[in-house]
Amino acid sequence: MSKSNNNLKSLALCSVLVGLAAALGMIKLLHLPYGGSITLLSMLACTLCGYYCGLAKGLTAGLALGLLNLFLGGYVIHPVQLILDYFLAFGALGLSGLTHNWKNGLIPGYIIGVMGRFICSFLSGYIFFASYAPEGMNPIIYSFVYNFICFGVEAIITVIILSIPAVNNFFKRTKEQLA
Repeated sequence: MSKSNNNLKSLALCSVLVGLAAALGMIKLLHLPYGGSITLLSMLACTLCGYYCGLAKGLTAGLALGLLNLFLGGYVIHPVQLILDYFLAFGALGLSGLTHNWKNGLIPGYIIGVMGRFICSFLSGYIFFASYAPEGMNPIIYSFVYNFICFGVEAIITVIILSIPAVNNFFKRTKEQLA
């Protein structure tokens, strides 16, 4: 019964965090052309699933968030782009679960998850959206800069917030209470 209760608690927690991530993803701090944006800590909410519940549940939550974002207004031009931008990129946020058992795994897990998402989006940008690069600009550099603005800026802001001892301790205490 204990394992069943733990799974139910994890399911409920991840459902709430995925919903929160989707809601926060609608709060755009900066709109970029072609659909990119900097959001209000939306990636943090999803990476918390991996940090709190482990890799498998984190990856599943990321995939669920990708599907939710797809249904809420995704932009698809090719099946491989769909897989890269929605399944793999959002699923990669769950890589935060790699640090689930680390003593101070919140920030490293967050960075790992965001880097995973960045890599998938970078590849998609280079492969499928290179034509949007300004004339004369290398599509690799364009995709890197565009995706860094989308994910890197939000990640830097989030890491600064998570580095505040009171904030970091809040998430650590919450994780202990969920165990």
